[in-house]
Amino acid sequence: MSELDHEGYEQLGHLVRQLHGTLKELGCEESMQKIASDLPDTQDRLNYVVQMTEQAAQRVLESVEKAIPIQTELEAQAASLSNELKNAKDPASLSGKVQDFLDSIPKFASETSSHLTDILMAQDFQDLTGQVIKKVTRLAQEMEHQLVNILLISRGDSRSEEGLMNGPVVKNEGRSDIVTNQLEVDDLLSSMGF
Repeated sequence: MSELDHEGYEQLGHLVRQLHGTLKELGCEESMQKIASDLPDTQDRLNYVVQMTEQAAQRVLESVEKAIPIQTELEAQAASLSNELKNAKDPASLSGKVQDFLDSIPKFASETSSHLTDILMAQDFQDLTGQVIKKVTRLAQEMEHQLVNILLISRGDSRSEEGLMNGPVVKNEGRSDIVTNQLEVDDLLSSMGF
């Protein structure tokens, strides 16, 4: 390791120790540790969402692929029978074909209904993955909130230091020292050069 690399490594270590000490003093250490411990779980949860979504998409595609030929056959039989009836000199002579066609419709309808039910059931992943996505979103919001607080503190912004001991803001009307939405967070980060 060169002297420059060693010096950079020492400076990085000093910054990490300083950040750790500052976080501890400010009471942020616990929440940051919780966020850090939740990150691997978050990756697992997002992988679960991807897996469930892929499975559902596959089930839907398979059901549609099975239903299309059924509908195509029904359409072809109906068109053929309709054409024969239009051109028949004696439509009564086709009564057997008409009856056969009418008898086959419940089978076609039942098979199609089964595939539509499979498509519907494949959508059950939405409820499960929606819950996972909400949890991951909450974690990201908590992390962003903690990082914004750290940026405010490191900037020397007295607003954040005063707020640390006062707990969460319950009523933000008439206050200009609170970030309440993503646009305000983006503006704050932009004003800090990020």
